[in-house]
Amino acid sequence: MSNGFVVLMGIGTVFIGLICIIVLCTIMSTLYKSFSKKDSQTAGAGAPAPAAPAANEAIADRPAFIAAVSAAVAEDLATDVSGIRIHSVKRV
Repeated sequence: MSNGFVVLMGIGTVFIGLICIIVLCTIMSTLYKSFSKKDSQTAGAGAPAPAAPAANEAIADRPAFIAAVSAAVAEDLATDVSGIRIHSVKRV
């Protein structure tokens, strides 16, 4: 077998495999959308909406919350917790 034939067979096999994967993903997406529409129509009628949190709800344990936020920011910045200072916390 020539080198060109082997290369073309390899490339052809890869692209045929990719086309099969795309077709399967499209079919599964279509099936999922059709089943999720049926489920949302039947379940959406009787399910109550979740309660929204109060706008001015105070943080129960503020020092622990500030410590957790400080630790998360320090971890993200790859620094020590003592190297950062939080001046204020505002609800967004």
